[in-house]
Amino acid sequence: MKIVRTNSENKDFINLVKELDAYLKVTDGDEHDFYNQFNHIDLLQHVVVFYMDKVPVGCGAIKRFDTELSSVQVNSMEVKRMYVSPDFRGKQVAQKILSELETWAKELGAKKCVLETGKRQVEAVKFYKKCNYKIIPNYGQYIGMENSICFEKELTGIKTCEV
Repeated sequence: MKIVRTNSENKDFINLVKELDAYLKVTDGDEHDFYNQFNHIDLLQHVVVFYMDKVPVGCGAIKRFDTELSSVQVNSMEVKRMYVSPDFRGKQVAQKILSELETWAKELGAKKCVLETGKRQVEAVKFYKKCNYKIIPNYGQYIGMENSICFEKELTGIKTCEV
């Protein structure tokens, strides 16, 4: 097992995101084009790729997200493009990716992470809840989107994802 910190130019990351997009096209249905417009990867500077026996099997990214999600503006990172290849699910890969992203976010000075996932992605919703993410009102482009569910996690004093 190996986790590599990289950026969105990494070929393995690009290929994993293609798999993710194909999966989301099915689960998002008619709403896929709306969500897809917010998932461009060309500017992601903080990407992790997870390898098992030198094979890329999962990925995730964080990007700066400074906004008022509560009464005080905080330094936040948004978790993006989380994906694990189907054959490697249930093997703690997603937990390791998310933990690495949270650690990196803290190193960059972030106080919390936020993210959006689809309600139809039942496994993802369950996963984020187990990783101590709390449901928050939908933010930004996700306001008013029935399929969206947004989460946040304070990074101080809470352990990283240990499922």
